[in-house]
Amino acid sequence: MCKEKSGEKAGWSLFSIATALAAIKVGWILYSKRYIDHNAKLNIILDAKQGTFASETAGKINFFTNSCRKGTPILLVHGLHLYAGLFDMLPIFEAFRNAFPLYAIDLPGFGRSEKGDRPYRISMYEAAILDFIKKEIGEACHVVTLGNSSEYVAMAANHEEKWFKSITMINPTGFQMPGPGSLQGIDRMERFRDLVLSLLKVPLWSLPTYDFFASRANITVFYHKRFAFSSPAELIDLAYTSSHQPGAHFAPIVLMSGKLKVINVRERFYEKLKMPVLAVYDNDPSTSFDMLPQVINEHQNWSASRNRNTKGMPHFEKTGELFRELDLFWKRSS
Repeated sequence: MCKEKSGEKAGWSLFSIATALAAIKVGWILYSKRYIDHNAKLNIILDAKQGTFASETAGKINFFTNSCRKGTPILLVHGLHLYAGLFDMLPIFEAFRNAFPLYAIDLPGFGRSEKGDRPYRISMYEAAILDFIKKEIGEACHVVTLGNSSEYVAMAANHEEKWFKSITMINPTGFQMPGPGSLQGIDRMERFRDLVLSLLKVPLWSLPTYDFFASRANITVFYHKRFAFSSPAELIDLAYTSSHQPGAHFAPIVLMSGKLKVINVRERFYEKLKMPVLAVYDNDPSTSFDMLPQVINEHQNWSASRNRNTKGMPHFEKTGELFRELDLFWKRSS
């Protein structure tokens, strides 16, 4: 008798927990749709020309450029995270605006670029970068990447290397130790990512789910982990407004599923690059650089610079030292 009552209590407890969780989920969905502003104004204060480049493959790409027309052009490509945009590269733009022709782009689905509900694929990001260089810049350039955008730039440079004078990668992804994975394991992982994406894309909770991750508190935590000192309030404001615009959740949800990760990028693309490559890395908590020393030792066109006192955004915190190094690298590469 006691066992039956105990079982009944456990059953009711589980039912109560499930009911409470369902109520919280429904409540958040209703709150997201009614009270969260998804038409925030993204106000980047930058003394530069703003333009829109129409890529046949990647759609409308927002960019900023300066008026300097001397020297080899430099293209700044921000990394992909849930709140990304070209504002993650602004210190480099400001530092070299009077020395080189500069371009900073918002990748598809982020910042002020096109954010429609469309298939966001690795090939789209490669095409966006290559199309912009070929048709908007119109000549070979130095490219600076941040984080996982290094993967897409490496793909583009392998396919059409003549458009790339050099590549600077700030905290590039893809240098973790290789795992024991097989082709079947990769295939299973891809099927799992497809399943995750299909669940995340359900219209009823797709936007509310993203709203949860894109709260100001979560954005603040994200950047706080990547600054050795305090993260700039303006950067957090820009990330928040960028993530609260119509369609801002479509690309990040694909990113969350893992579908925008280039498999075996080191072996397939990094190690085949022919132009000068500089890897700038530090103590980024989310990135492994275990295999970077091997690449440096085995490829003469690769070099590296370590910042030990920063945590992911050295171009915000070690500006003088880093920018001198970039300037010297571009001069050697030109």
